[in-house]
Amino acid sequence: MTTSMRQSTLETLGLGSVTDIFRKGKLPVDAGDMVDRVFGAPGQRGSLVISGANGIVGSGKMMQLTARLEPFGVRSISLSRARTADGIGPQYPGLVQALGKERADRVMGNIIRMTYDGTTLPTDLKQWQPRVLLEAIPEILAIKKAHYKVFRETFPGIEIRSVTSGFPSAELGVGVLHPAFPHETNKVWETVEETPSDVTRLLWALGLIPVPVSDDWSFVLDVLFCGLILAGLRYHRVSNMPFWKIDKYIRKFVGPNPFRALDAIGSRGANFLTRSCLHHLSEKYGALFRPTPELDERQQTDQSWYPPNHFRPVVNWRMNDQESDEFLDWIQGPLFQMTSLILHEQRGHLAHVNAIGEACAQFRQGILAVIRSVGADAAIKRVEAFHRLAPEAGTRCWYPAVFEQLNSPEWQQLYVNAEHDEAVGVITLSRETYNSDVDIELNRAIDWLKAEGIANVIVTGDFHLSTQMVGADTSELFCALDDEAEGRRVSETWSRTARRLNDEFAVSVGFVNGKRCLGASLELLMHCHTLVAVENAILGMPEVTLPVVPGMEGCHWPFRKANRTQWPKLVRLLLDGVPVKAKDAVGWLIDYSGPMAESLDRVWSLATTGGATGVSMRPLDEGMLKDIPVDVGLAASDNPLTVSARKAIMASIRSSCGVPLSEAFGIQARHQAGFTVTSCCRKGSIGTDHAKTMLV
Repeated sequence: MTTSMRQSTLETLGLGSVTDIFRKGKLPVDAGDMVDRVFGAPGQRGSLVISGANGIVGSGKMMQLTARLEPFGVRSISLSRARTADGIGPQYPGLVQALGKERADRVMGNIIRMTYDGTTLPTDLKQWQPRVLLEAIPEILAIKKAHYKVFRETFPGIEIRSVTSGFPSAELGVGVLHPAFPHETNKVWETVEETPSDVTRLLWALGLIPVPVSDDWSFVLDVLFCGLILAGLRYHRVSNMPFWKIDKYIRKFVGPNPFRALDAIGSRGANFLTRSCLHHLSEKYGALFRPTPELDERQQTDQSWYPPNHFRPVVNWRMNDQESDEFLDWIQGPLFQMTSLILHEQRGHLAHVNAIGEACAQFRQGILAVIRSVGADAAIKRVEAFHRLAPEAGTRCWYPAVFEQLNSPEWQQLYVNAEHDEAVGVITLSRETYNSDVDIELNRAIDWLKAEGIANVIVTGDFHLSTQMVGADTSELFCALDDEAEGRRVSETWSRTARRLNDEFAVSVGFVNGKRCLGASLELLMHCHTLVAVENAILGMPEVTLPVVPGMEGCHWPFRKANRTQWPKLVRLLLDGVPVKAKDAVGWLIDYSGPMAESLDRVWSLATTGGATGVSMRPLDEGMLKDIPVDVGLAASDNPLTVSARKAIMASIRSSCGVPLSEAFGIQARHQAGFTVTSCCRKGSIGTDHAKTMLV
């Protein structure tokens, strides 16, 4: 039996626990098997049809799905009205950039384009035996229902899913696969169905991220994102602040640029969909969601929200503290209230609701994490302040009682979960970037496992929301750009957590199960006694390219685990920033790499017995390391930021390796913090992002 801190998000897909994956030595479903179940066996393969495939949603999902289904012999049918402009062809350059020309040509060659009159299906469609229809036609309910009717009459038993922007499944009469923008690259799909289907599990098996949500208007993503747009519009009406300036402040306090996003998506379609979502929400929930006249107008005129750059004045005026607080009343207030509705209606697993805000709406911090950080009382006060500014919004859909559960495991473990079978514990991280929230939750997970009497632990991604682990959330270093003490605090705090994986368990095994593990994520996992990675994973330390000095012991810990003959490889990894394939890192950076099934077996053997066939464990040298190589054959750089970063990283390597492990902790933190306050770091990507984001 598996005991967990909170329900794993994997279980919401009917895929069992993460512990089950390791115990059984295989993933819960296989892509090939799921293709057989959904599209038929080889020789009898049916096809995927995307209707409205020339639109921005249809064409984007055509690229994403065809690239994954083409190797299995599933043909993709693009079905569009003859009058629509080609949406498939313009996707080709991006496909070449992502996959290479040869692979891109195969993907494009797998797409069969058909046109129809909107009511009668092409006769030739039958020869391709459609098994799944993904509908992406205009958001007009009567047209959608007629579309489903003709498909069901022609192809009885076909699986139909709608990419609807907001209509519930109960209104449509079909299941929902609502994708997040940008449609070519974003892997998240909100799914609505009675129970997890083979179609949903196929998406997971193909490396996409299906997220079950309840069957309510606009689900989760569009309540949050359209709600944020509406909040910005309300502030515009009372302040007359231009939309581009409102965007700057929303980016500072929340994360996204909602009005620029509408223009980037295409103001004509995006304005229509946003207004449609808010209109239907207001029909059910009242004034909290009522569109403003500006949105009504732009739905008719297709006008963009941003003026051309040459018409945009340079405005140096900044808000004072009181004005900033009122701005947050207008922005956070309705967002917190809308979140109370989402929680009251139980629209999704709390980790899902939080992740949707980050992965899809570009919130810097998930909405539940924000509420958790400010506290229930402060969140309620913020909503009450919004109600004083907009009294009509407070008459309905306000459920402050939901915040009383803030101390529950579901609220407290939004990013990190832990489970165990009484012998082995498994800690899973579901956020692709490491931040202070993850750090705090990881410590709680470690504490919980120790309280449960667990001495052996596996640390890995969650096999669902986190398909990769790409290092630190660089916004965490904004506070350190002008305050060296803050830099040391972040470095020492995170390093102290990482050391717990080495110091407080009898056996700890890190496992890279996704496509890449970089920077702080790799530094965290290398603190485990043994580190295993699937063979196609990419590992790297890209800090020099930012530039920043690694601050989670990456400048000395891997050297203490490697034979001195391998030290030049580590120096190159740190000073060049070029990643390596996992299979090429065995023996000097990780301990084992292989196919998924073999890697799962090795991890479980290591966690249960402390050893495994084919794995040579590397001991940790806690003494002083001498003669770290300096000249490792790196090509000279003509970038002054890279030159300075290499010098600083090399100084950190030599200083932290040249002392016992007990002293290295503080030394490496001082080097990281000392470099972060330099002009070199401020001129790099972190400093540039800080200036662009925070200095409004």
